[in-house]
Amino acid sequence: MKICVIGTGYVGPVAGTCFAETGNDVICVDVDARKIKMLNKGTIPIYEPGLKELVDRNTSKGRLSFTTDLNKAVKQSLINFIAVGTPPGDDGSSDLHYVLDVARSIGKAMEGYKVIVDKSTVPVGTADMVREVIGEETEHSFDVVSNPEFLKEGAAIDDFMRPDRVVIGVDNSRVEALMKDLYSPFMRTGHPIIVMDVRSAEMTKYASNALLATKISFMNEIASLCEEIGADVSMVRQGVGSDLRIGHQFLFPGCGYGGSCFPKDVKALIHTARERGIRLEILEAVESVNERQKELLVKKVKTYFGEDLKGKRFGLWGLSFKPRTDDMREAPAIAIVNSLLEAGGTVQAYDPQAMEEAHRIFDNRITLMKDEYEAAQKADALLIVTEWNEFREPNFEVVRNSMKNPVIFDGRNIYDPQKMAAHGFRYFSIGRPVKETDYTSDPS
Repeated sequence: MKICVIGTGYVGPVAGTCFAETGNDVICVDVDARKIKMLNKGTIPIYEPGLKELVDRNTSKGRLSFTTDLNKAVKQSLINFIAVGTPPGDDGSSDLHYVLDVARSIGKAMEGYKVIVDKSTVPVGTADMVREVIGEETEHSFDVVSNPEFLKEGAAIDDFMRPDRVVIGVDNSRVEALMKDLYSPFMRTGHPIIVMDVRSAEMTKYASNALLATKISFMNEIASLCEEIGADVSMVRQGVGSDLRIGHQFLFPGCGYGGSCFPKDVKALIHTARERGIRLEILEAVESVNERQKELLVKKVKTYFGEDLKGKRFGLWGLSFKPRTDDMREAPAIAIVNSLLEAGGTVQAYDPQAMEEAHRIFDNRITLMKDEYEAAQKADALLIVTEWNEFREPNFEVVRNSMKNPVIFDGRNIYDPQKMAAHGFRYFSIGRPVKETDYTSDPS
């Protein structure tokens, strides 16, 4: 098939490249000439494991190309995916002007029947708006489809090539058959293509992300209670997750969720409900708990060192919102670093992939180090914020000897408390019991 993917932020390059991998001819479009130039030179503007190899293979085969010429790309393509950003407003609403601008441009470029697919995460009713905007620009027939993405950053290629489901929102059988044909190569494992009406498909994306965010905030609430009553949330998580009705995924307590999806989608769903006079009280609590959770690690630091952190140096491991990505959108590390700085502390940090983005966000307010060991040197305490695999089994003797005080605040519970005690660290994690003496020990 001839496919156009408009938007090369995150979803666009992944979707376009994976469609090309199954033999389709794909043109990826963006207004950012600098980004298109990078892609045409084989430089990927985002970090996603496995993506560069697929891009290189499919561009060399001539199945994948990148351009700023939307008009030409639409004319050459039957199926046109809209994968541009929908940034949140201050009230939680989604800014749809990029989506509607693209829709208008598609309408102007059409010379015959086209399928327009909303791949961006958009509020319920957006497909109707897209249909209206395109209809104002063309007399040619077209169909608008909702096809939400469910990609996990750091595992997006595998998610796209072997999805656990594909959701397609359509309003006629002609476009349903076309979309099923497009996705059939990815569904050989027997996982379903779920076809529904357009509005239900739009809602499915928000409901899925909101439920996953709810599991995280719920477990963070339980972790807080565990600390107060002397229970171990790691054991509680195992017991709860073993129930097949619940499962183990997204039950890990920590210092809050971030990224481009969960925070934005929860806010957008709350906003959509409020516009219709409905309060989503559970999701309002989910959002509140998550914001509070981002401050928990600093609260533990202040319990140990006192409210005034002037003169204290903090090592920080992990800046991206999750491992295997350089994405720092809504990352807990941002709130944590800002709070440490506001209290007078200094921060020296390391992340395997997010250093460039961290420099853009923090400028010279923190020191970015060459590796995790350098980030721990002469630190009064070390904070674990992102659970990168390379942080799981460091040389603890080197870390301890390089620090001013062997104190670790683990925001992801990646270490065993008894093991850390054996290595000579004072160790504080989320939702697991700590001896009172660890809090009252002299940190000087």
